[in-house]
Amino acid sequence: MIAARYLSLAVPLLAVLAAIRVDRSRAGRAAALLAFLAAGIGIAALDEVARCTGWYAFAPVRGSYRGMPVDLWIGWAALWGPLPVLLRRTLPLPVTLGLLLWVDAVAMPALHPLVRLGPNWLVGELVGLLVVALPAQLLGRWCADRRHLAARTLLQVGVFTALLLWLVPSLAFEVGDGSWTAVTGLPRPALLLLAQVALVLAAPALAAVREFVTHGGGTPYPWDPPERLVTTGPYAYLANPMQACAVALVLLTAALTRSSALVLAAVVAVAFSVAVARPHEEHDLAGRYGEAWHAYRRQVRDWWPRRRPYHAGPAAVLLLDDGCGPCTATWRFLARRHPVGLRIRPATAAEEVLWRAEYVDGDGRSARGVAAVARALVHLHLGWAVVGWTLRLPGVTWLAQLVTDAMITPPHPAGPRGGRCPAPSSASWTAPSPPSVRTASPVCPPAPSPPPPG
Repeated sequence: MIAARYLSLAVPLLAVLAAIRVDRSRAGRAAALLAFLAAGIGIAALDEVARCTGWYAFAPVRGSYRGMPVDLWIGWAALWGPLPVLLRRTLPLPVTLGLLLWVDAVAMPALHPLVRLGPNWLVGELVGLLVVALPAQLLGRWCADRRHLAARTLLQVGVFTALLLWLVPSLAFEVGDGSWTAVTGLPRPALLLLAQVALVLAAPALAAVREFVTHGGGTPYPWDPPERLVTTGPYAYLANPMQACAVALVLLTAALTRSSALVLAAVVAVAFSVAVARPHEEHDLAGRYGEAWHAYRRQVRDWWPRRRPYHAGPAAVLLLDDGCGPCTATWRFLARRHPVGLRIRPATAAEEVLWRAEYVDGDGRSARGVAAVARALVHLHLGWAVVGWTLRLPGVTWLAQLVTDAMITPPHPAGPRGGRCPAPSSASWTAPSPPSVRTASPVCPPAPSPPPPG
């Protein structure tokens, strides 16, 4: 049994070391590390499922994590993660999955009595290949070759979320104190409230990820970074929003599970960020962006957010229908709070007919409807910015838009000067001054075409 454990660890690791000589690129090696992390988390989760379904189990041995030998865990993760990523030029994905199935089909029965197979263990093997190995391979290959930006970012978010909110707490409970039972035993209303609090805490981090993708052309992974300097969204308030939100979520989990070990993990994470990650990041960004980075860092700090946003570059524009009551109220609300880096203009200034409010940032990227107003809120101050980021969460925007269309103001045409209604003659219709109060919307000609879906 001891020899089997040594071989299960040594053979995959030696194969990975040999494969590193095949792919000497920094991107390939960084992607292999990420694939290893993804496979390791997935295998730990698969073991939890296998314990419940009876697919397989491990003999009780020393050096185990929740019954799974750590050396077997590491070797398995190396086999399913970095090794095929480093050899991706010679091993296409279908061939890789076939080889992994064959290796496991041979190795797992040979590891008896260390591994005890149930009657349906091949079902567990297929589930593991599809749910763990396949996503790890897609993530590693896409990151190594810089392909499918949105998809690889989504997979990264999944991996880091599982690491932060499941694996790290579970490890802390194993070596220290705390338990998930303190959370699972709560009544359903309390769980729902906690989920909402966690969602609000996570909203700035998710918005920061979105800014990395849309404005920077990169991902949160340090070795797959944005190609352009990102100072918008949460980065207009805080230089490290993802790290700050991660620590806040860990501390929330520690409080709920009564785990001092998890508090210690959060402290270690902050210390690592300040002493190791920050100097490396600042040196890298200063070398890539020069004075633009230094100007930003003089105004925006780590761990302590600004009240009002930092702004550099062209102002964003929010187009609102001046003849719509709710739009006029929104205009007044925003203008009274003196938004930073935002101009509010009537929809008559648009180049085409608009069916909803439109927001266009300094780089020409646009959003419409509730998403447009949510982006405008980010220009006010930190409190309203959090509301805006929460409104832009997946699913939340759709629901808010549905309620707005049904109960506040439906989509209606408002377009360029002369396209729908006569433009107001007053010069006050250009921001920052809000429009005057209107008692009713003007009567306009019928729309030339039906509104777009959604």
